Amino acid sequence: MRTKQPQGAHALTWFISGLITLGASSGLAAEVKTYTKPPIAAFESQMQDALLGGDKYQKPVWNLHDALGLPKWLSMSVEQRTRYESQDGQFKASGKGGDQQIPLQTDFWLQANLGAFRVGAEFLDARALGADSGSGVNNTHADEADFIQGYAAWADQNLFYSGLGAEVVAGRQTLNLGSRRLVARNAMRNTINSFTGVKIRLLDYNHWQFNGFITMPVNRYPTASADILDETHEFDEEDTHTWFSGGFLEVYDLAWGINSELYLYHLDEGDSQRNQTRNRRYFTPGMRFYMKPAKGAFDFSTETIGQFGTVRSNTNAGNGADLDHSAWYQHLDVGYTIDMPWSPHVNLEYDFASGDHDPNDKKDQRFDTLYGARRFEFGPTGIYGAFARSNINTPGLRVTAAPRNDVQLGLAHRFYWLAEDKDSWTTASLRDISGKTDSFIGQQLDMTARWDFNSSLNFEAAWAHLFKGAFAKETQNAPNPQDVDYFYVQSQLRF
Repeated sequence: MRTKQPQGAHALTWFISGLITLGASSGLAAEVKTYTKPPIAAFESQMQDALLGGDKYQKPVWNLHDALGLPKWLSMSVEQRTRYESQDGQFKASGKGGDQQIPLQTDFWLQANLGAFRVGAEFLDARALGADSGSGVNNTHADEADFIQGYAAWADQNLFYSGLGAEVVAGRQTLNLGSRRLVARNAMRNTINSFTGVKIRLLDYNHWQFNGFITMPVNRYPTASADILDETHEFDEEDTHTWFSGGFLEVYDLAWGINSELYLYHLDEGDSQRNQTRNRRYFTPGMRFYMKPAKGAFDFSTETIGQFGTVRSNTNAGNGADLDHSAWYQHLDVGYTIDMPWSPHVNLEYDFASGDHDPNDKKDQRFDTLYGARRFEFGPTGIYGAFARSNINTPGLRVTAAPRNDVQLGLAHRFYWLAEDKDSWTTASLRDISGKTDSFIGQQLDMTARWDFNSSLNFEAAWAHLFKGAFAKETQNAPNPQDVDYFYVQSQLRF
């Protein structure tokens, strides 16, 4: 079998060579990074931490609190994101032509801090302008005028003088845990997952932290594409027939700067009149070990996740059969931050998410990423979203750099194969149940650039190119074999 030179290799080599040359020739070192940069998304409700304080993220220089002269006990913010995204070519089954969309995300957050107690609400309006009937628009693109949070909370930084911090949050809330591969507050996606229930947090400062929760996922309405395009408004509702719960333990600095996480999630899904499901009843245990990047040093991350339980073969309660479910996922990356101007960081990555081995064995082995995010690992989502954490086998290389404190650059290059030949490329709905088609899906090149005008106004642009492999071109119902280009530019205003 003859091996071809990857089409994306030339661009990758050029980018890395230019990055190192420019960095070496620069006589000025990048400014010291003082704050963690928030994502270009509605996020200000997450910037305050009742147990650790609020100095992790920089306060927006333009802000309603100061402009309106609000009292210290009241927090308020408005955030607005505008994105233009365009796609040329298709990868989904029977797809034709290109697409474009203008997603708008407007968020209002208000919180009253009353000593150890606080109450808050977050209102999100997510719209998909320019979408048409062929866009496949759904409730991940739009969720008009609804509350994603409405909560009451209590926190004590020194519970009974024990040195432990404790926090309880009750009501509708968002969750963001660990690597964000299984439970995340969405960043690139236009809509945001939320849950109604109770979360308890215990913190032993500089040693460990535990989060336990029991919730009902919130369903976003409407769900029909036609209703979304017509901008029909319905309020979101908790799925009272589904429960999502878990425990998540983080232990800091085990040895040599290595941190660890150990967790178990449980999803018990049931049908309701408005929401027919696959009755997923999963236990998902996992563990992660990682070392944070540092200049002139190696870092790494490894995460292993198992998943077992039962799932119905489809959402039709009358015809669906219950299948035994057992799946797993593995992530590994090793990186190094070069001690030079721009602080280039080079990362080798590998991800494996199991797929269904045999479509006729009445078993299911396809990994389910639950409520996780994927942009940070597998490229842009939005109207693109070519890859997810399911039935994939993918090595890759990622390079990031910061020419200045207000500029961030990134490049990622990945190769994708199916983990199981007879299962689907899930995000494309392409499948060859005979397993005879070559399992190589293709390779993806993803480039990003971010500029922070200040702490209130940010800009980002990205381009992704999918070089199609045999599976993407030759499988039954595959679209035109041309490669796919995706581009977006967006702005984020916080005040």
